[in-house]
Amino acid sequence: MVGYGPEDNHFVAELTYNYGVGEYRLGTDFLGITVQSSNAVSNAKRLHWPIKEVSAGIFQTEAPGGYRFYLLEEEQLETDPVQKVTLAVSDLERSVSYWSELLGMKVYEKDEAKKRAVLGYSDNQCRLELQDIGEPVDHGTAFGRIAFSCPREQLPAIESLMKKEKQKILTPLVSLDTPGKATVEVVILADPDGHEICFVGDEAFRELSKVDPLGNKLLDDAIASDKSEEWFAKHNMQKASA
Repeated sequence: MVGYGPEDNHFVAELTYNYGVGEYRLGTDFLGITVQSSNAVSNAKRLHWPIKEVSAGIFQTEAPGGYRFYLLEEEQLETDPVQKVTLAVSDLERSVSYWSELLGMKVYEKDEAKKRAVLGYSDNQCRLELQDIGEPVDHGTAFGRIAFSCPREQLPAIESLMKKEKQKILTPLVSLDTPGKATVEVVILADPDGHEICFVGDEAFRELSKVDPLGNKLLDDAIASDKSEEWFAKHNMQKASA
């Protein structure tokens, strides 16, 4: 998990590395993450990371694997610098209805001309932008899911509502054990375009999502100890494409 602060009040990204997979095929589903941070723009320029200004004060760059980021050249906020996550949809009205009327998000912006809408659960949290691309959404092989925590007692009601409205439930309410740690309860849904949405019980989730003060070192050590490239080369093999 990587982010600008604790998961209690920051958006974080979960990075998953599969040793035997060399690459994933990107789809059209994930359109980018927007971060307000002039520091990030400066860092990209200093490190000669590919970056281009797509409009005044907004720079586009890509993470390894092609995941797109938009960097706003403004002072980094003391709260979460991650402003929004943008997902593609095939029918804006249908998606706004799903996310606002069924999942309870507030609509902050809606631009019919640009076929986009911005929604969220709180004024001071990262928001969700839906962009209508006018065609079916392709999830490729690199798709993930977006997750929200909520009070545990709300999970059965979320599942019941989805059943009543005949919406897709990928994983019915279930308890997931973490040895030596908390047991979390989750229900995983899919919106009309197949975007996976996980709701997790907040109480246990807070126990699991505490910041590890050694997190940076543990990640660096894990990357340094990864010998999978050497193993595949030794056996004259290539990592598969997912």
